[in-house]
Amino acid sequence: MLFNSLTFLIFLLCILTLYYILPYKYRWYLLLIGSCIFYMAWRVEFIFLILFSSFFNYYIGILIEKYEKKGKIILSFGLIINFLILFIFKYSVFVNHSFMALYEYFNIPYPIKDFDIVLPMGISFYTFQATSYTIDIYRKRYKAEKNPLKVSLYIMFFPQLVAGPIERADRLLNQLFLNHKFNIYNISTGVKIMLIGYFKKIVIADRVAILVNSVYNSPYDYNGISFIIATIFFAVQLYCDFSGYSDIAIGCAKLFGIDLMENFKSPYFSKSIKEFWTRWHISLSSWFKDYLYIPLGGNRKGTIRTYFNLMVTFLVSGIWHGANWTFIIWGGLNGLYQIIGDLKNKALKNIGFNIKNKYIDKFLNIFRVLITFSLICFSLIFFRANTVKDAFYIVGNLFSDITNITNIQYLYNISTELGLNIFEILMVTGCIIILLFIELLEYKQRIYVTLNKLPFIIRFIFYYIITIIIISMGVFSNAGQFIYFQF
Repeated sequence: MLFNSLTFLIFLLCILTLYYILPYKYRWYLLLIGSCIFYMAWRVEFIFLILFSSFFNYYIGILIEKYEKKGKIILSFGLIINFLILFIFKYSVFVNHSFMALYEYFNIPYPIKDFDIVLPMGISFYTFQATSYTIDIYRKRYKAEKNPLKVSLYIMFFPQLVAGPIERADRLLNQLFLNHKFNIYNISTGVKIMLIGYFKKIVIADRVAILVNSVYNSPYDYNGISFIIATIFFAVQLYCDFSGYSDIAIGCAKLFGIDLMENFKSPYFSKSIKEFWTRWHISLSSWFKDYLYIPLGGNRKGTIRTYFNLMVTFLVSGIWHGANWTFIIWGGLNGLYQIIGDLKNKALKNIGFNIKNKYIDKFLNIFRVLITFSLICFSLIFFRANTVKDAFYIVGNLFSDITNITNIQYLYNISTELGLNIFEILMVTGCIIILLFIELLEYKQRIYVTLNKLPFIIRFIFYYIITIIIISMGVFSNAGQFIYFQF
């Protein structure tokens, strides 16, 4: 059941209506049943897997709290089972193919036959959310929940079930069982946030996807400038697709009076790669920081160990995103960016480099934003390419026709071969400009907070225009699945 489908909107309206009709002590049962229905709409049989994950982690939490002295052993067992399940469904085919290719390279017969496994939707997200629950109980940050169904709702809460935000128990679990009374502010705010999400997803991401897929699915039919355009548009698509999902999830939860954490804060206006990762997919970045980077030693054991921990964290982040060497390279690149950035900052500090002129500093900040965005775009070539071979072909031919960058006729000709007509390119470019305006406003706080300070007529005009754009320019036929559903 996709957020960008009429089926979901009808489902949401039904659940929301029943939620406020029922006595509050029964509402969480409705949310649990609704979450099961939501997940089973994809594939019925995988509901048993997520229910197993929920009940298993519930019992692990209980055992950790009951047998405190053996807590580390119990937690380790729980983590092994959780990640073993994730490995079987997400990485076993990848590992088998990698060994198959290695054996073939050395002309050695490979004993294991090729096989395929269906990847359960959202398994990486709900596995991370479930494991954070047991780890936090072990760390005594949260008491083990005594009702397994409540743990199940925490793991399966349908707005953020498939692609996050990845919530912690101390933030979300208790909220699910409070007496949330019908509040017009929550309804209004939820709808406003969802509108921005639908604008990002339906109007921009799904339209841009046509161009990106045309180039990246047939890279040998294109060259330099086409790759640059497609890569920049993919950066836009990825952001609008994923942050659009997060906005819809946050807005949807707000309708029920439940606050989910903010997952994106205008990341493409970041002035460094380090800042970017504090603004992009915040729930995952903080998960890796709290449960991998810091346990590895963080930055407490010297410079070399810090860089090692950073690289390990980003390589794991890469493989988390997908069972493909392209994602591992993407993760490694971002780890390398972080290390080089830290070395640069230390060098500038050692020479006493400091800009005191505010105008020069503003100019340099714009330059830093452009450099950071360019580095992110370059790494996204590996994130989007179907194979490592395709990625290196694109990188190798990125500037193959750069001498034609000032040739208007040449630019017009290639723009007509990218899957979108000129009108569609101009239309989506206009919508991206509107998005840039929204992102500038959201750099410090959510746009609805800013707009709430303005007169009603201005707020009305803004949301009315966004609604009209969604209805008139949105991609509704063959609604596109969200990119992060595959993770």
